Parts: sequence; C-alpha cells; structure tokens
Amino acid sequence: MNHKEIRLKFEQASAFFATNQTRSYDFRRSCLEALERGIRSHEKGLYLALKKDLNKSEHEAFITEISLVYGELSYIKKRFRRWMRPKTVLPSIAQMPSSVRVHPEPYGVCLIMSPWNYPALLTLSPLIGAIAAGNVCLLKPSAYSPHTSSAIATIVRESLPEGVVFVVEGGRAENETLLDLPFDYTFFTGSPTVGRLVMEKASRHLTPVTLELGGRSPVIVDESADIEKTAKRLTFGKLTNAGQTCIAPNHVFVHRSVADQLVEELVQNFSRTFDSEEHYRKDYPRIVNRKHFDRLMQLIEGQEIAVGGQGDSERLQIEPTVLLNSSKDSPVMAEEIFGPILPVIPYDSLEDVIAEIKTEPKPLALYFFTKDKERAQRVIDEISYGGGCINDCLLHIASPYAPFGGVGNSGMGRYHGVDSFR
Repeated sequence: MNHKEIRLKFEQASAFFATNQTRSYDFRRSCLEALERGIRSHEKGLYLALKKDLNKSEHEAFITEISLVYGELSYIKKRFRRWMRPKTVLPSIAQMPSSVRVHPEPYGVCLIMSPWNYPALLTLSPLIGAIAAGNVCLLKPSAYSPHTSSAIATIVRESLPEGVVFVVEGGRAENETLLDLPFDYTFFTGSPTVGRLVMEKASRHLTPVTLELGGRSPVIVDESADIEKTAKRLTFGKLTNAGQTCIAPNHVFVHRSVADQLVEELVQNFSRTFDSEEHYRKDYPRIVNRKHFDRLMQLIEGQEIAVGGQGDSERLQIEPTVLLNSSKDSPVMAEEIFGPILPVIPYDSLEDVIAEIKTEPKPLALYFFTKDKERAQRVIDEISYGGGCINDCLLHIASPYAPFGGVGNSGMGRYHGVDSFR
C-alpha cells in the first residue's frame, strides 16, 4: 500500500469517526459481535496462516492465541456497557451544591502496530478494546507474518462496517508513512528499539502511546522449590512458540544446591521435544526468518551445552537448548534471547541475585520458584518488573481481570479488560 492509499484510509477513518456512530453502545456491541463471528468463521484460516508463518500447530495456536482472543471478547462484551457510563464524583466545597460527572469518551483514530510472534492475538486483542471504547483503527500487522496479516485483513473487510477498521499490510515504508500521521492514539507491540522510534514520532503530534515492549525476563529458583514441577513449567514457558515470546523466561538463576537437579530435569524435558522427529518437524514452531535463526545460532557458539544446540537452517528450527555457566559478559547474556535457548546460572545468595537483576533494565516479566512466602514477597517488593508469576511462567498474561504491560525499558501503559477500554 503506497503513501497516498494509506493517507486515504486515515482520512476515511477520521471521517467515519466524525459521524459519531461509534459513540453508541449498540454500534460498538454490533461491531464486537460481527468481529467475533468473523473470527469464528475464519478460525481454520487463521490456523493455516499461523502454520505457514511460524509452523504453529493448531493446538498451540488455539491455546496461545485464538482462545485468548475469545476470552477477551467475552469478558469485554459483558462489561463495557457499565464502563461507558458517566461516573459521579464528589464536588469540592467551591462547587457545591453542583454535581460532577466524568464522561468516558473515545480517543478517535487509533494506530495499532502488532508483531509477528503472536500475530493474531497481539493484533486482535488491542483491537477489541479499541472498538469497545468507541475508536476507529488502522491496523499494521508485521510483514514477517504475512499470511496471518492477510487472514486478519479478510476478517476485518468481511465483518466490520467500512471505515471502522482498516488493515495496512506491508513493511518498513508503510510503517514510516503511518508514524508520520496525526493519530489520536498509538498502540505498539515490539522491541524497545522500535518502541523509542514510535514514541519519538508520536510526540510530534502529542499522540499518547501504549508501548508493549520486551526485555530479559529472569527466573529465580531457590533451594525450597519443587524442582520437578519447576522444570516442567520452565519448559512450557521457554518452548512455547520456540521461545519467541516477549515474556518467555530468558535465563535462570538457580540456587547452587539444586542446580544439578534442575539441569537434569530440564534436559529430560527439553529432549522430549526433539526425540520425536515427527513432532519436531511437524509441530515445533520455527524461527521467524533466517536473520533471527543465524543470530540465535551465534549465541550458542562457544557456550557449554547441556542439551540441544543444533539447528536446521532449511527448516529454521533450533533444538531446545540448555546452556551452563554462561558468563555475564557472553553475548547470550547481553540481549533478550527470543528463542529456545535457556542459560542456567547457579547462585549462592538471593541478595546477590536481586542486586544483579536490579542493575539491568526493568524486565517485562519475572518468575520466582519457591515454597517460601516471605522470600516471594521480598522479590515482589524489591524488584520492579511488568508482571510475573510465583511458581509458574507466562500465565499472568491470560487473565482479562489483570492489566498487562511493562515498566521502564519494557514498556508503558497497560491493557486487557477494562485497561484496554481506558
């Protein structure tokens, strides 16, 4: 889509918003219901697209993307009428005997830029909140997941009234054109590097932003943890989407007294993924492109490998890999891994681990495995991070009742449930 076509879509969306149709509850609800019908009627097409883009199995695609979209739709449809109502607040003495009400209103024309790793979930979930809040949108899915982008464009085109949502497909040129337009709100999911550029561009129009970024999400495993369960949950957290998850465990600090046991359990769990050649080739997600594949393979070079470490450059698949004794100066410990590689680092003092994590940019997620409630509370109180779990991984993202977002380098703003509406 060229510059003129994108600007025309923006102008059409602006004109539609100016009609005030999106301000009514009935219109918003009809759009949400139409969107849900469209997703359900094209659900198989979304599975096929995710298979083509990332080699996701239908099971993984449903659990990690489509089911969460349905959950968000269900939650918001039941509640957003109440959220739309004006709220009465107490007047000050100077205002008495008047009444004071706060009226929620839509921002207007919103830009939603989504990434390639969960291209259905991370496009449709913020869209649901934007529609419920009465906005119109331009969606810009990632060029790295073209089949899913096309499937979403079809759903939007066939389901929603023209002017409510437009999908802009393409790459960097389309991104640059969109970021130069005076949107009323920008919602971006991606890397901190691009997030800074998005914020800089938005600031020229004083456009408010939500930035859902990433970071090196650490794991702490203390000596009281159930190591067998910990290993299983780390395996789930790290190998979902082949580690290409913004809240995936990036590296593990484990108390030295249980380090060998944890590594042994991780090796057993990771090995099961590629022990079955049919499962590995058929259903194990691939790395999104050759550039990221090569980057990940370079991170493994020169490291002590407990399991895995091999890659298939034709299929862009990398074996689930556990690394031992990676130093703080090694490349694998210097960046967000975003792949199926898990460094395991023994520690002696929880105080030292907390201090080390606090020297790093604030992560999007943190996971602590322990049976000690006081230690768990200490970690929660002393370390700043976007969200996380005690004795589990990833699952904090799944609740529409709780806000999701980062802090500092891992992002700003929140969404899910009522926070998407706001």
